[in-house]
Amino acid sequence: MKKIIFVRHARAEEYSSSFSDFERSLTTNGKKTSEKMALKLLEKEKDKLLFITSPAFRAYETAVIFARTMGSDPDMILLRNEIYTKATLNSFAAIFDELNDDINGVIMFGHNPSFTEIPDRLSKSGCDFLPKTGIVCLTFLTSTWKGIMRERGNLEYFLKPEKSA
Repeated sequence: MKKIIFVRHARAEEYSSSFSDFERSLTTNGKKTSEKMALKLLEKEKDKLLFITSPAFRAYETAVIFARTMGSDPDMILLRNEIYTKATLNSFAAIFDELNDDINGVIMFGHNPSFTEIPDRLSKSGCDFLPKTGIVCLTFLTSTWKGIMRERGNLEYFLKPEKSA
């Protein structure tokens, strides 16, 4: 069985002309929410996961917070430009095709609209809108990453951050 966990990056600074979209950092609240959601995920996930992220700073920051909270080495996070620039079903398939079949689970960090659209297309039952720091987990009854196919994923869980008052 193969598992893919999609995590949308946490709340980031508003876009400004003083820095590019790529350089936007998480807000203080975004960092706190990332840690809380990583702890929620840790309650569900005990398996070792391969961390893959968009290189945009807000996604990378979210991945680092999750890795540290979940006891993984942040230096082992893989950066993939395709998640930021060409996030399509085909670009995700290309990433999965490069994975060693000994790896059974990945956790990916990125952006909407692709982090809502891709799980929706991969899932048998479809998937709701993924909010900032939302987490969706899909499993596939296959022993290879090449076996990941559209509308074959089982939705295992969908975690949303609690709304702050």
